Amino acid sequence: MFGQFGQALRAAVAALLMAVLPGSGTAADELTARARLAAEGSALRAAGAGVGLSLQLTQAVPWRVFTLDAPRRLVVDLRQTRLDGLTPDALGAAPGISALRMGAFRAGWSRLVLDLDAPLGVAAAGMTTDPAAGSARIDIRLAPVPAEDFAAAAGAPPGALWPEGPAPAPPPKRRQTGDRPLIVVIDPGHGGIDPGAQYGGHDEADLMLTFARELQEKLVLSGRYEVILTRTEDVFVPLQARVSRARAAGADVFLSLHADALPEGHARGATIYTLSETASNAAAAELAERHDRDDLLAGVDLGDQGDMVAGVLMDLARTETVPRSERLAQRLVEGLGAATAELHKRPWLKAGFSVLKGPEIPSALIEVGFMSSPRDLANLTDPAWRARAAAGILAGLDAWAIEDAAEAELLRR
Repeated sequence: MFGQFGQALRAAVAALLMAVLPGSGTAADELTARARLAAEGSALRAAGAGVGLSLQLTQAVPWRVFTLDAPRRLVVDLRQTRLDGLTPDALGAAPGISALRMGAFRAGWSRLVLDLDAPLGVAAAGMTTDPAAGSARIDIRLAPVPAEDFAAAAGAPPGALWPEGPAPAPPPKRRQTGDRPLIVVIDPGHGGIDPGAQYGGHDEADLMLTFARELQEKLVLSGRYEVILTRTEDVFVPLQARVSRARAAGADVFLSLHADALPEGHARGATIYTLSETASNAAAAELAERHDRDDLLAGVDLGDQGDMVAGVLMDLARTETVPRSERLAQRLVEGLGAATAELHKRPWLKAGFSVLKGPEIPSALIEVGFMSSPRDLANLTDPAWRARAAAGILAGLDAWAIEDAAEAELLRR
């Protein structure tokens, strides 16, 4: 059983690389035509003891399919394919599939993720094309496999069409001493296939991208900061890639922007989070788990990549960075409080957010507000309020930068 399962996965990967990339390995990068996933001819259905998935495309595109475990998922990636006008509900339902999500995954790529209630392996996968019409169809059949076989075969296949792993680390950077503009990396949370919290017709990903752009403009116009966004459009960026982009940019500060929604309760106001392996309270722990789990549900494999030596080195780096991050949080709380008077009753908390784990970069996660609070949601959608909030963050950064530079000078003596 496992041999057939593994062969089917390898065949699917080979099919996507060969069927639509006949010339060279760089053809996918040069592909400019865009396909569309059509509702007619696309369906999810029961197929004996398993599941069948058909995806009708207006033209052939590079694609790949694989499974991930814990939780069990099927992932289908499509190159240069529009999903507009098609909802998961339009594909139907099938026993063994608890949920289906689709959306932009990264620039030029769309992703479908099926949550599996049981270990269903890829028994067959292939693309057929219609030479006359120029259209194509992907057919995938899932069949029950033993849980241990599913777990052994799960994982993104080799030969992916984008780089895997973190960006290479640049040479060590001298700590800022106030003699140059600070490099600030702003991370608008979620995006693409992961919209984040959804409330009142608004998506967290969209609200935070809007605020990130406005904050970027405010910081740049001050003349004291260079600003880079981890994403500039509605695409999914894995958590580890967000930290890698900050490191590659030589960031002096990393700020991640979020706006959560609670299914119950009446929490409201901005909260600043800094890194801690133990959360300040149960709510902070639940929030960190919910944000980090979005990567899992979007189909990203967050396997442990470190070893003991790397862990020790990162812990050493954090002995300097953590106090700097905590001072950053304090100044951001003061700045936002003075500018908006809209703070949570506990405005500074600690939690184990993955995006705060860059060991050499002072980092903070800003929950700008709670979308489930009518007052906060009104603020988040009000350009005037967002401008005040951005001014508050700028003031906090300014105060922190002066203190941080003074400390750096003392340490150099």
